[in-house]
Amino acid sequence: MTPRDELPRAFGWLAPVGVAAVLLGLWQGAVTAWDVPAYLVPSPARVAATLWTDRALLADSLRVTAGIALTALAIAIVAGVATALLFAQSRVIEASLFPYAILLQVTPIVAIAPLIIIWVQDTRVALVLCAVVVAIFPIISNTALGLRSVDPGLADLFRMSRATRWQTLWRLRIPGALPYFFGGLRVASGLALIGAVVAEFVAGTGGQGAGLAYQILLAGIQLNVPRLFAALVLIAATGVVFFAVTNALARAALSRWHESELPPAE
Repeated sequence: MTPRDELPRAFGWLAPVGVAAVLLGLWQGAVTAWDVPAYLVPSPARVAATLWTDRALLADSLRVTAGIALTALAIAIVAGVATALLFAQSRVIEASLFPYAILLQVTPIVAIAPLIIIWVQDTRVALVLCAVVVAIFPIISNTALGLRSVDPGLADLFRMSRATRWQTLWRLRIPGALPYFFGGLRVASGLALIGAVVAEFVAGTGGQGAGLAYQILLAGIQLNVPRLFAALVLIAATGVVFFAVTNALARAALSRWHESELPPAE
């Protein structure tokens, strides 16, 4: 890798960090200059101190929320890819079932989460199901689109070579669908976290197995705004980590052959 290639990659990290530093500095300066009470808007320093002093409580809650989101994302990947593969086998099946996938996407999770929590006795399972409902649609839609978006010339070549349906699927359609799948995965990873948090809000679960949403609710009731901000910071940081991991997976899978992950030309 040449120094010329390293500059854009370093800039991709340094630019957001620089913007964050400026915004945090302005936030700290404004809170200090106007002497804003911590129960209204805490300073970044106060939030950082709360993250440290309440680290045990927040870490336990983070593990609960992240565990629900990751479990839901794994289920959404398996179920979503399986559904997309089913759609790719028949236009009739896709036309019959795809509207129901859209129905899951457009139905607000806050409307159906109470029903899922009532119907499912295990609260954790109910929270995971709620997050799956939110996260599964991007996997289905993007993967199905990728399986359908086959180069006609390559499809004709496989047909002329008398490739079986399985060989065409495994050697042509699935590799061609990978960029679309990873695009949906990037979106679904964030939606799984959002679905987990929203489901926790609706369930209002507390106690030892409480997630970050419960800590936000409790902090709001107690006017412990620094802890509320600290929980929000952890949720946002978790979402960034999820996106970074899915981005790294896409780069590892596609960097050697697909133009979306190839380095820019000279």
